[in-house]
Amino acid sequence: MAKKNDVTVEEKLRALYDLQLVDSRIDEIRNVRGELPLEVEDLEDEVAGLNTRLEKLEADIEVVENDIKTKKNLIDEAKTTIKKYSEQQKNVRNNREFNALSKEIEFQELEIELAEKHIKEYKAQIEQKKEVIAQTQERLDERKKHLDHKKNELDEILAETEKEEQALIDKSAEYEQNIEERLVKAYKRIRTNVKNGLAIVPVERGASGGSYFTIPPQVIMEIAGRKKIITDEHSGRILVDEDLAREEQEKMDSLFKKF
Repeated sequence: MAKKNDVTVEEKLRALYDLQLVDSRIDEIRNVRGELPLEVEDLEDEVAGLNTRLEKLEADIEVVENDIKTKKNLIDEAKTTIKKYSEQQKNVRNNREFNALSKEIEFQELEIELAEKHIKEYKAQIEQKKEVIAQTQERLDERKKHLDHKKNELDEILAETEKEEQALIDKSAEYEQNIEERLVKAYKRIRTNVKNGLAIVPVERGASGGSYFTIPPQVIMEIAGRKKIITDEHSGRILVDEDLAREEQEKMDSLFKKF
């Protein structure tokens, strides 16, 4: 096999155009998937976020329920204390002791009243959080259903195209190995900067493919001569003649059918 630097310009153009056709086919496959992978990722993030929100709401309710238990214990203790002081009032020796116990009983009754008020507020908080949980759960169920649908859609597309895409990726890497590094770098740079990733295009009806800018007849003759690599002065794309493009397209179509 000839060294990379020993091949003719025509062979370089054919190799580059073959690489372009393979990469364009990969682009087509990825375009079929479109935004689906990102949609799936966004839905997964949303589902995770809703689950986290539900967990936090459940934890909040647990905290409030513990607060209610604490207040109920306080009420029980206060009632026990009231009962104890009420019994003591029966055995007091003077009004001063009776009044002191009455104040303690009154204080405990206020504690009970305040605790009951807090319990009422806590229960209202729980009901409010339960409403939010119900709404969040409904949203979560809907998002999960949508996620499952999108995942199935993506899985179907991947099942149809994954094998072909990987074969094409391998073929693209193989072709790159047989092309001069400087040309591969130039190809990739152009491909990144132009629309549709087309770095190499054929001359069609006197203009570069996908362009309305006319190419001078002398330049068209030079392109057809395949003696040097010529780029479009407007887009920077590498140009090949129609015959070479058609021949390579037919060759690559046969290859693609095998994948």
